[in-house]
Amino acid sequence: MNRTIMAKKIYRARIADKLLNKKLKGIGAILIQGPKWCGKTTTAEQQAKSILYMDNPDIMDQNVELARIAPQRLLQGETPRLIDEWQLAPQLWDTIRFEVDHREGGGHFILTGSAVPADMSKIHHTGTGRFAWLTMRTMSLYESGESNGEISLGQLFRDPREDFFGRASLSLHDVAWLICRGGWPRAATMPDQDAALDLAYDYYDSVVHSDISKVDGVSRNPERTKRILRSLARHQAAQVNINTICSDIRVNDGAEDIRQTVTDYMTALTKIFVVENAPAWNPNLRSKTAIRTSDTCYFVDPSIGVAALGIGPDDLIQDLQTMGLFFETLCVRDLRVYADALGGQIYHFRDKNGLECDAVVHLRNGQYGLVEIKLGGDRLIEEGATTLKKLAQKIDTNRMKAPSFLMVLTATGQYAYRRPDGVLIVPIGCLKD
Repeated sequence: MNRTIMAKKIYRARIADKLLNKKLKGIGAILIQGPKWCGKTTTAEQQAKSILYMDNPDIMDQNVELARIAPQRLLQGETPRLIDEWQLAPQLWDTIRFEVDHREGGGHFILTGSAVPADMSKIHHTGTGRFAWLTMRTMSLYESGESNGEISLGQLFRDPREDFFGRASLSLHDVAWLICRGGWPRAATMPDQDAALDLAYDYYDSVVHSDISKVDGVSRNPERTKRILRSLARHQAAQVNINTICSDIRVNDGAEDIRQTVTDYMTALTKIFVVENAPAWNPNLRSKTAIRTSDTCYFVDPSIGVAALGIGPDDLIQDLQTMGLFFETLCVRDLRVYADALGGQIYHFRDKNGLECDAVVHLRNGQYGLVEIKLGGDRLIEEGATTLKKLAQKIDTNRMKAPSFLMVLTATGQYAYRRPDGVLIVPIGCLKD
């Protein structure tokens, strides 16, 4: 990456910090979930008044046993009280729910976890009205300082007609490097570029050799895990199904029931937040065109897929088609982070005729924006703009709102600007929430 850009970076407060502070004012307990190493514990520590580290190796067995026989004792302490890696003792959920019912006000407990509990049978209550959920992801480019934030996604929803212009300075090589480094907080602060790139490989190795088995105590084959992750990486940003993955790995896999095996592994990868799918968007259209309802598969961070394929920034530059897929993963990650700040969600659209929209940013109030993701260049930008306008024309605005904006999100380009047809061209290096 350009060392000049590295020198100018400004690390900003995490969007999750603001969301946690807001949620603590309104509800008794907040569960922060997301991939390992994304900063959940650090975010919670900054607002907690007392802390219980369930996975402290010196007392972990004692903590788990106490959670079984006298869980209320683990909840004693100044509030908000942080219970870190709570999934080691899932029975704490019902105890916390009971405590919240008998305490006044909000902000009593913060729970953090890098996996869905293995034994959900120990949880007897959903927690509705007592718990709020906060999903943390790896850092967006704005949070890690690579995006200057001159274009606000929220402002586009509030007033899309305002004067629109921004500057960006990321090159194609910069973006390739950022894809491979990922948004891991520790990597983003490392001055050594090689060490920063290695962190994604360290995460990948941890998933393959440990995390995928620890999630539910089922021993899983590291080589099979690698093959599945490579298959997912090759089909990144696509509506991949189990049959496709089975076809990819069948030659080198002797499992008797390969489909069930792959399903089991995919469930485990989802539980530890390695993959996160984008659900299909189902708008009201003027025509009766059938809409594909399959989810679109993404790694929670593009660096995981890069590590699965064993490639680096130079490899991406030499294979722009592959880079385009991983750039889409990076953009979806950032859009998810920014959408969280706005109370929104990211969807994907595709109909039976192949008309596709890479990302739909949909807010709770019914507003939405359509986004096509392209590396850059006049031809690709024109393709993206044409797709967006074609989809916008199909939407029945008598039954739902018109899109707040149409955006082509690019890797390169010096400027963010509005085209005469109204389509916004926005380099990822100037976008924020």
